[in-house]
Amino acid sequence: MSENVKTNGKPSNIKLNEIGLSKNDYRGQPTTLCAGCGHNSIANQIIAAAYELDIVPEDVIKLSGIGCSSKSPAYFLSRSFGFNSLHGRMPSVATGASFGDRRLKTIAVSGDGDTTNIGMGQFKHIIRRNVPMVYIIENNGVYGLTKGQFSATAERGLTLKYQGANPYMPVDVVEEAMASRATFVARSFAGDASQVKALIKAALSHNGLAVLDIISPCVTFNNGDDARHSYGWGREHNEPLHDFSFVPREEEIQVQDFTEGETRTVTLHDGGQIVLRKIEKDYDPTDRVSALRIMEQAYTDEVMLTGLIYIEPERPSLHDVYKLPLELPLNRMTEKELRPSKASIKEVNAAMF
Repeated sequence: MSENVKTNGKPSNIKLNEIGLSKNDYRGQPTTLCAGCGHNSIANQIIAAAYELDIVPEDVIKLSGIGCSSKSPAYFLSRSFGFNSLHGRMPSVATGASFGDRRLKTIAVSGDGDTTNIGMGQFKHIIRRNVPMVYIIENNGVYGLTKGQFSATAERGLTLKYQGANPYMPVDVVEEAMASRATFVARSFAGDASQVKALIKAALSHNGLAVLDIISPCVTFNNGDDARHSYGWGREHNEPLHDFSFVPREEEIQVQDFTEGETRTVTLHDGGQIVLRKIEKDYDPTDRVSALRIMEQAYTDEVMLTGLIYIEPERPSLHDVYKLPLELPLNRMTEKELRPSKASIKEVNAAMF
């Protein structure tokens, strides 16, 4: 073995994380999406977040539905198990996978069409069940894979070359998630890489469903500067709520030299913390009423409000409700361990009468 190679077989000039993996160990296949697509930027931040959090790739399940966005899991975490499900039906598959082994982290990628058109019913129910997973909606306002039809999130009056003008009011992913009482709701813009990465890190440490609505421009069908899902409009109208960072539990938290407003810290179930720095508004992300109010104001003001909109870290997740075992997950149990005893079946039957 040459002197410039470490014992794990990686060259000494490659930076490794705490578990001995390089960033390349978190990458996937080369992308087949259009050059400049916001989805590629989001995939890169998932790679960076998993690498920096020292996550073992084999401890992650990645899921998707159908659409350009749902191709994304192929482009990150190639060592993780993945499942590309049916259009709009990914939440059901994610719930089953999460039930099977609660030790695994679940990252689900969907699109605005996959979630807010055909998948709206499943989206609402996975929220109310609070399934522990990161649910990323790569939101571009169009069906890019089928040549640019309007999706449910396209703004009223948007005009596209082959579709004419959209006459309908849009569905707002954040407001839908809030109405369904999601325990973690955030919005970001694919062009703001640092914020996207920080939100993904926090979402990975949340004990419940973390909804991330990420505006991800489609450079082929919906990137006119007046379109609200474009790079031009996003850069011009993006208004961050706060400077956002995630601090793992192993790190010392140092908060100092803040000159604008106050700083709020939210502790997550695993000991990690979300630090909201230099808040320009008097805003508390644990106040659901305030979250709803600022979203309505943002719509009126025609700004894209980004950051952590709302978090409720204390509500039990689906795993907690059903007391799913951690030491021996369901998919590792034998038939004998899973099958109820005759006595327990009699007890259940007796309770029915």
